[in-house]
Amino acid sequence: GLALGTGARRFHVSSAFSAKVAMSRFEPASSVNYGKMHENINIVRRRLGRPLTLSEKIVYGHLDDPAGQDIERGRTYLRLRPDRVAMQDATAQMAMLQFISSGLPRVAVPSTIHCDHLIEAQIGGPEDLQRAKEVNEEVYNFLATAAAKYGVGFWKPGSGIIHQIILENYAYPGVMLIGTDSHTPNGGGLGSICIGVGGADAVDVMAGIPWELKCPNVIGVKLTGALSGWTSPKDVILKVAGILTVKGGTGAIVEYHGPGVDSISCTGMATICNMGAEIGATTSIFPYNHRMKTYMEKTGRGEISAVADQFKEDLVPDNGCEYDQVVEINLSELKPHINGPFTPDLAHPVSEIGATAKKNGWPLEVKVGLIGSCTNSSYEDMGRAASLAKQALDRGMKCKAQFTVTPGSEQIRATIERDGYAKILSDVGGIVLANACGPCIGQWDRKDVKKGEKNTIVTSYNRNFTARNDANPATHAFVTSPEIVTAMAIAGTLDFNPETDFLTAPNGEKFKLEAPTGDELPSKDFDPGQDTYQYPPAESSSVMVNVSPSSNRLQLLEPFDKWQGKDLEDMRILIKVKGKCTTDHISAAGPWLKFRGHLDNISNNMLIGAVNIDNDAVNKVKNLLTGEFGGVPDVARHYKANGVNWVVVGDENYGEGSSREHAALEPRHLGGRAIIVKSFARIHETNLKKQGLLPLTFADPKDYDKIRPDDKISISGLKSLSPGKPLTAVIKHSDGSQESFPLNHTFNETQIDWFKAGSALNRMKQLQ
Repeated sequence: GLALGTGARRFHVSSAFSAKVAMSRFEPASSVNYGKMHENINIVRRRLGRPLTLSEKIVYGHLDDPAGQDIERGRTYLRLRPDRVAMQDATAQMAMLQFISSGLPRVAVPSTIHCDHLIEAQIGGPEDLQRAKEVNEEVYNFLATAAAKYGVGFWKPGSGIIHQIILENYAYPGVMLIGTDSHTPNGGGLGSICIGVGGADAVDVMAGIPWELKCPNVIGVKLTGALSGWTSPKDVILKVAGILTVKGGTGAIVEYHGPGVDSISCTGMATICNMGAEIGATTSIFPYNHRMKTYMEKTGRGEISAVADQFKEDLVPDNGCEYDQVVEINLSELKPHINGPFTPDLAHPVSEIGATAKKNGWPLEVKVGLIGSCTNSSYEDMGRAASLAKQALDRGMKCKAQFTVTPGSEQIRATIERDGYAKILSDVGGIVLANACGPCIGQWDRKDVKKGEKNTIVTSYNRNFTARNDANPATHAFVTSPEIVTAMAIAGTLDFNPETDFLTAPNGEKFKLEAPTGDELPSKDFDPGQDTYQYPPAESSSVMVNVSPSSNRLQLLEPFDKWQGKDLEDMRILIKVKGKCTTDHISAAGPWLKFRGHLDNISNNMLIGAVNIDNDAVNKVKNLLTGEFGGVPDVARHYKANGVNWVVVGDENYGEGSSREHAALEPRHLGGRAIIVKSFARIHETNLKKQGLLPLTFADPKDYDKIRPDDKISISGLKSLSPGKPLTAVIKHSDGSQESFPLNHTFNETQIDWFKAGSALNRMKQLQ
């Protein structure tokens, strides 16, 4: 039998071909069948008659109907059977509320909930964790009991960040996992297809319904040469983001390949895949290799890698496979990068950032350096950062900037404490925060600058949208590797290039930092730390899940109204959004995270960060019934109360960033009918469809300019809504004139049924 990971089930492997592999910490033992995937791949390869990319093998290997499925990259919708589901606590609340209202007794695939988003960084790890447990007691209790009731594993607060836990326990080569967080692709570092989705998609999979994904294009990134010196895995994705931009990966899986791959550690590959979310990619993946095998063995899953070895051909791309686009990067020539401010695709070599910052008036003083997060909190990351901190300490120096350290998991925290890294990082001035998302998602009670005060921070995170980390729109946030963050925190300035510049010790000695070093994995085994996992009980009929009607944190869901069967006439424009509009703009996180389980309360943040083209202001729109200006949610509520339907008009890549489906639930809840934009980010477009809204795009992006904020808009053609057939917008201007233009959509037949039923959940109930 196999004994895998902590607390795993033991069971018998009959033959390598039908080897079923159990995952740790899940009962009943989840199993994947490499043999089944192998059969599916062969069926599809025979049908397509061509070599397959790695991502195609794993995606098509999970088809519901490999023999009959229409497969065309970038065009057809695939019906897939993912192996498991993972949810973080901020999105799990809404996912579980939707699952409860589906009426199903138990999840159909192995699923887990991870408590990582609701812990605010304030003082330090233990204190912040204790405070979070008190403040969020009602939500944690709901998630723990709902998990137990419906057969879901529950990782308690303090266990770590969802993506790190998945890498340590659940990801493995060839698995297909969906997660309710946009950085789920982190698992690609272990050769997995891990895709970020909204909660409604997770509900489909947990309900045992095939999950739909538009057949992804495949972008190949060929790596040659080898990493060395100050260059880190993070620099690969910082460079790729600069090349492909925040929308360049939309609708595609990014597949890394080539001889350079073997010079990157398994956790380094995960870092690269994690931040692939910032280019809009569906996911990213690396081919199975010895670095993954070693990581699996170190994390108690050697038995899985032994079986993976036998199916290695299914876990690497075919020779001669074709990519839709190829980017080539020579790792031997790649230099350390730093991206920002305000967008993760503004890439600069570290050697040039000082001059660029001076030219643009970006503050040079680094106020805070922050390392860790789901992107960069591995044992290797912490070791390399500590190797730099030790050089400073040895010369009597501490960080000039404030310095924070976020361990990715309880296992990482315990291991870096045992091995001395944590002490070095705190001795140099670092504060070790809780094993949680913390400042990366805006859970940071920052005190050192006032709101509106211009300042610079450098982080090893993945995202740096305006006000994301600290709710201060004047904070210039830059993302880079943990090594560069540590060096800049020691020097205290953005124009410090550690490859060429000297530091001055307290005794006046000038010295250069030597390039960072660190072990990929601990020489002793990982220390698992405290046990923070709750198994779902075998028998759960006696478990009660309580939601108080008077709660301001949780609210049971009421079904949305169904389509009335006619065209939408004379709708108001709630807001015409100017420029970048991420899900942070549509439904801010930070202090609003506490309302993620209460749709009506969280709807008070709808679009309060979006810029109104009418007046260049945020959260100030004209109420066309009263003639007065008000906040966006207030005007939406007023329209809804008066029976007036409304739409939002937006710009390019609308809804980029987080997978939070609240950005779709809120407009639906407050009376919205359509979101009309130049282009959408993938997850947000699907989330809007799931909730019964119409995500529509201008056939001609210039038609955006025709719409005036006081227009009335009608959408015709809904009675004959069908795949590939545009709808028509008719706008009536206040001067009595009117014009019309076509609007495109990407609805397929199934999704049209969601729209007619009022939501995907309503449709699921109709079919039961």
